[in-house]
Amino acid sequence: MMRRLIDGQLATLGDVERRIEQLEAELGVLQKQMDKANTLRLVPGIGLLGATALAATLGDGRGWRSGREFSASLGLVPAHAGSGGKVRIGSLSKHGDPYLRTLLIHGARSVITHAKVKPEWLERLLARRPLNVAVAALANKMARTAWALVAHGRVYQREWKSTPPKGCAAQAAAA
Repeated sequence: MMRRLIDGQLATLGDVERRIEQLEAELGVLQKQMDKANTLRLVPGIGLLGATALAATLGDGRGWRSGREFSASLGLVPAHAGSGGKVRIGSLSKHGDPYLRTLLIHGARSVITHAKVKPEWLERLLARRPLNVAVAALANKMARTAWALVAHGRVYQREWKSTPPKGCAAQAAAA
């Protein structure tokens, strides 16, 4: 009888050890997501809620081929409709996650209304387009930036400018 009791106790300890290993693995995943969230919080307009929601949604970023595809999955791109060769570009498609889209839109609106120094492209856009169009454009750019940071494992740099790969200008000129 004593042997059965001890075997039962050992089995219980084995179950506890397995559960501890599972929890440690889950904590490791959460820690990686929090690292991504801390990286995303450096982007102007992305706060704590937006960063954690984006980190959870993006994962490692491999679910989308590009930032454009990620932004479209959130519904931050214009809807296209057309018939007979005539294409009409409408308002935001609003497909995808409404929570993330709302967080990005509100973050973009906050940047536009409260930032002391706005990017030059945003100033030019605000001069020629309505405020809500500029807000949607900035939210789109924030989503694309978030995807790029996560997918390429980079840290946000305000002054960073992308450069096309070598040979792109030659290919464009030839086309």
